[in-house]
Amino acid sequence: MSSLMSFLLLWGLTLGPVTEAAVFFDPQPSLWAESESLLEPWANVTLTCQARLPTLDFQLFKDGVSQELVHLDSPAMEHQFLLTESLPRPQLSAEPVSWITPGLNATLVCHGGLRSVTFLLRREGDDEFLEVAKARKHVEATFPVHQAGTYSCSYRIHAAGTPSEPSATVTIEELAPPPPPVLRPQGESTGVLHPGDSATLICVAPLSGVNFQLRRREKELLVPQSSTSPDRVFFHLNALALGDGGPYTCRYQLRDQQAVWSGDSAPAELTLSDEKLPPPGLSAEPAGRSPEPGTLVRLRCQAPLVGLRFFLVREDEGRSRVHSLLSPAGTEAQFELHNVSVADSANYSCVYVDPEPPFSGSAPSARVELQVHGPPPRPRLRALWRGAVTPGRDAVLRCEGHLPDVTVELLRVGETEALDRLSATHSSKDFVLTYVGPQHAGNYSCRYRSWWPNRFESELSDPVELLVAGH
Repeated sequence: MSSLMSFLLLWGLTLGPVTEAAVFFDPQPSLWAESESLLEPWANVTLTCQARLPTLDFQLFKDGVSQELVHLDSPAMEHQFLLTESLPRPQLSAEPVSWITPGLNATLVCHGGLRSVTFLLRREGDDEFLEVAKARKHVEATFPVHQAGTYSCSYRIHAAGTPSEPSATVTIEELAPPPPPVLRPQGESTGVLHPGDSATLICVAPLSGVNFQLRRREKELLVPQSSTSPDRVFFHLNALALGDGGPYTCRYQLRDQQAVWSGDSAPAELTLSDEKLPPPGLSAEPAGRSPEPGTLVRLRCQAPLVGLRFFLVREDEGRSRVHSLLSPAGTEAQFELHNVSVADSANYSCVYVDPEPPFSGSAPSARVELQVHGPPPRPRLRALWRGAVTPGRDAVLRCEGHLPDVTVELLRVGETEALDRLSATHSSKDFVLTYVGPQHAGNYSCRYRSWWPNRFESELSDPVELLVAGH
């Protein structure tokens, strides 16, 4: 969060040029406070708003409500507002994560409003302040955290002054080992591969600046790596052979070589087949290509041998991906599609692989086509807060759908245009309403939609009401 936004949230204030800026230019202004007297810090406080480009108009907001609009005679880069208020509460946040582990200490950042104040950190259960930090020319202070606990911070203007009201609390957990990363196949690697093909696995950690390790059956694999971000790595598996299907896991270690390794990711599989074994048979229950929406569809994959691994493959407009896998005791794998909807419309086939040497695999079964009509299941919208929202704080709304890889939209009840749109790789997505004011009060709902491979749009969720405290 920028120092501007951190500062604004403290007072419930925001301000900036009224005129719009070009899309390639960041129009966010800078804001800071200065006091004439440290003994009487709120006797004469000046808020300075500094624009990125010369402008005629500056506007001050408190708790989302306009307080003052100033129109100048000539363009200016900054304007000063006189403010008389009580000492505001600071804000406390954890960086980069809200947990500690051997080799990693979290950092707590206390954001204040005035420059050159003294920040105080307290842990719940302790009578005294743990640490004191002087912010020379800044509006925040950073505290390293070595112990788990619930923390808050405050600040004071001078040594004899009374501290401000404490911030909201932040809880730091102690985890050993660190939480696991996420591992998944990337791109074409999600489909059925053949000997000699290449595959890519991506491992994503919950923090940046770590060392990654790829393993298969507890053995470390030294393979080429690349990265586009410090919190993830791409493992490149070249010239795959039968038996290289997995299971694969990844883990990470802090750059401190004495640090413990994280927990292992959930296993990821690659599907390899040389197509030398006869194809299985695939049938649907109930029979027919157009099942009723909301019903259960079973896809039965039958092979001539026992002890096999079965993979259900979904194909959309020439692109295939492995939908799920099973290792039944007998010769039949029964894949279940629950609560089917238009999103399940596709061609399905199955293959099987012998998990024992020489690891041969089958040719694909004949395709079974499913065409489900009607809208997909409605999502659910949940408020991640209780009661009325304090003005100036953020409000988070979680839209829980049933499908991954869709676009999720947040709407105000009664309006047709979405307030926000987010891509969701998983079945839920969080919408953050920043700096809540009375204009945010009302009822909200969400929906999701897809344009490929099947075009569909869900119905709206049940509404959730947002109340703003004091309004």
